[in-house]
Amino acid sequence: RYEQREDFAVVVQPFFRNTLLPLDSNGKPDLSFFAADCFHFSEKGYAEMAMALWNNMMEPVGEKQTYNNFTYGRSKLKCPSPEKPYLSTLRNSGFRISAPNSEKTEPSVPYWAVIVAAVAGVLVGSL
Repeated sequence: RYEQREDFAVVVQPFFRNTLLPLDSNGKPDLSFFAADCFHFSEKGYAEMAMALWNNMMEPVGEKQTYNNFTYGRSKLKCPSPEKPYLSTLRNSGFRISAPNSEKTEPSVPYWAVIVAAVAGVLVGSL
């Protein structure tokens, strides 16, 4: 839906797709990455996720890392380079390069259908 836009892009960042539970030196789950409820991340865990997300945004589409290795090292942060001083999108990664479609297209749902659905929803909700 946004592929033809020059000023907007949507890019899936798969850094958490194949992530495994972080382990400590004894092979047991490293609880330092989790809050007291053992479900939510701790500050350390959120920092690790933020670094993985940042790195994913720097990687070209098709070459994005789909896991996080929980090394908690700031040295693994990827930085923009003079050749690529931007976040990676489909277009600047070399995918789907085409001229934007300047033709006006009809919306898939007529505007009056949205109004009718909204009024019907209010009526049904008030019953």
